[in-house]
Amino acid sequence: MGCNSTAFGSCVISSENATIMNSDSRFAAFPTPLRILLAIIMVLMIAIAFLGNAIVCLIVYQKPAMRSAINLLLATLAFSDIMLSLFCMPFTAVTIITGSWHFGSQFCQISAMLYWFFVLEGVAILLIISVDRFLIIVQRQDKLNPHRAKIMIATSWVLSFCISFPSVVGWTLVEVPTRAPQCVLGYTEFLADRAYAVMLVVAVFFIPFSVMLYSYLCILNTVRRNAVRIHNHAESLCLSQVSKLGLMGLQRPHQMNVDMSFKTRAFTTILILFIGFSLCWLPHSVFSLLSVFSRTFYYSNSFYVISTCILWLSYLKSVFNPVIYCWRIKKFREACMEFMPKTFKILPKIRGRTRRRIRPSTIYVCSEHQSAV
Repeated sequence: MGCNSTAFGSCVISSENATIMNSDSRFAAFPTPLRILLAIIMVLMIAIAFLGNAIVCLIVYQKPAMRSAINLLLATLAFSDIMLSLFCMPFTAVTIITGSWHFGSQFCQISAMLYWFFVLEGVAILLIISVDRFLIIVQRQDKLNPHRAKIMIATSWVLSFCISFPSVVGWTLVEVPTRAPQCVLGYTEFLADRAYAVMLVVAVFFIPFSVMLYSYLCILNTVRRNAVRIHNHAESLCLSQVSKLGLMGLQRPHQMNVDMSFKTRAFTTILILFIGFSLCWLPHSVFSLLSVFSRTFYYSNSFYVISTCILWLSYLKSVFNPVIYCWRIKKFREACMEFMPKTFKILPKIRGRTRRRIRPSTIYVCSEHQSAV
């Protein structure tokens, strides 16, 4: 049942709400064939989220060369996704398959707190990475080292816990799933409950989204201007050499054949994570606010189906993150191949081009005689 929780943890149920809840307690569950299909998909999602993110954490733990600041942050993001796959996703899967919540009202509040706790931590890590990329590429300040990264990781865990913990002690309404497959924020008319719900959604999505969007727009603008500047310097250098040497067929110096991909590849990976975060969490944020403020939406017949789709869309981020790491980051991909049994290594290894590693904050200074890094 749903309860409007006060600051002391007591539950107040109005007679009107109780009548509506009783009339809707038998929600329109999914048909049995669809539940079986959903069960298979859910098991695959949980397995991929757990195993994929566990491999990421194991790679960073076992390989000292991989313990850079950015990789420590990615490992923390993977760990928060592992916790989601262990402490939240299985209970949602069981509720969808069986059609009812079997774990008690107290665990419902704990489950909701853990859900927001691990989600907040993952969002905080993405925010730290985005600001770090902004400082490196735009401000040309590479200040994040492994020691500082560990301090920021510990701080993010503490802040995430402080923000999510009030939901377990009755600072907001948490609905025991009769209308949703997971303990979600429910409709309430208490001002304090609504204020906390708004604060939670703003902290999880709107503030991080605004900061990350601004950072990436600045980074894209900087990368574009740098690419144009390097191209113009290369052209001017070639024309200067041609005029001095009188050789119309002079080839462009090798130093000026600058490939910007090594400078922006790490940023592109984080940008993909940001896009995935936005697509998965924008619907969930709107859904949470509508659940708290809109009585019509919360008690509509389609609420169960909508909540199921949106909740599992938010879980897709945990599934896609390790796939993105292996796709975009060569060292992670190679380490994954080392962990895989030889019987699974069916595809031949494709030899890629080897490029010199350049810091993302590198500034290229072009002159007539040389190109200094």
